[in-house]
Order: sequence, then structure tokens, then C-alpha cells
Amino acid sequence: MQVIVRHKAGAEVEFGNTLLIGEGRQGVILDWELFKEVAPSDARLVSRSLQRVEQNLAIHVAAVAADRGFDSESNQQFLKERKTYNGICPRSVKELKQRKMSWKFTGLQCRRSQCEGRIGIVKNNFLGQPLRSKGFASRELAVSWAVLTHNLWVIARLPQRKATPRSQSMTQALAA
Repeated sequence: MQVIVRHKAGAEVEFGNTLLIGEGRQGVILDWELFKEVAPSDARLVSRSLQRVEQNLAIHVAAVAADRGFDSESNQQFLKERKTYNGICPRSVKELKQRKMSWKFTGLQCRRSQCEGRIGIVKNNFLGQPLRSKGFASRELAVSWAVLTHNLWVIARLPQRKATPRSQSMTQALAA
């Protein structure tokens, strides 16, 4: 366990491990990382998280949104080179005012705020409070199971698509 300096009202310091969660549009967790030691700054996590998602899922991430802590010159350049839309909240107030004019940026920031709640859902509903796993390997395994369970819960709650007439006829043809 580490001492995590949060600088938040009521919780200047917390004890535990830092958990990074990256989720898709539908709320499915696509990437997560539990840090055994003190986590690197948020800005250093963007590229490695994106690379893991793209490697594991064989997709190209079209847009990224995150809070101010993830903003950096290197991340801006990295996303630009990859042709990935940068929805990371800028540190500069002037730039933030300008970026808020974009419907895409605003939509991604609204979506990002849901990720904050997602962390609480995983922590409180799927991991349990307090986390009873002793040792880092056990905590990491507990997080793995919590993410899997969470994703199954999210997928089960997604609206079911109605079968199109073409897919119905194909199903009937296969059944015959």
C-alpha cells in the first residue's frame, strides 16, 4: 500500500493503490492498471493505456477524453500524430474556453465525467469496502474479477438490438 496525496477537501492523504480505468462509450472498461508503487503522473499514462487498448482489442481509438491531469505537450503531440481526437481537458483556462465551443469536446468531457462515477461503482459495488485482499497480487486479482463482473453487468444492461429482416431470414434459412 502507498500513501496517496490527493489534495482534496476532507482527504488530504489516502492509503492504498492507485487504479487507472479507461472505458469505452458504452461504459465497458477497456483498460485498467493497478499500481503497486506510486503511480507516475497522469500525463505519462495516456500513451501506454492507448497502446494497450489498441494492441489487446485490435482497434484504433478515435478519440480520448480525460481531466486536466492528463494534459501535456507530449500527449497533445502523440494524439495529433496518431490522428486521435484530443478531448483531454487543457490546463490553460484560455484554451479551455476556446475548446468548449466544440460540440465534440463538450460531449467527450460529459462522457468523461461518467468515468469518475464508474470508478466509484467498481470500488464500492464490485470490489467491496474495505477491500479484504491482502498483498498486491491478491488486490490485483480482485480488481481483475471486479472489472470482469462490472463489464458483464454493463453488457447485460445494454439495449438489445432488434433483428433486421435480413438477419431474420438468414436465421430462418439456417434453421431450415
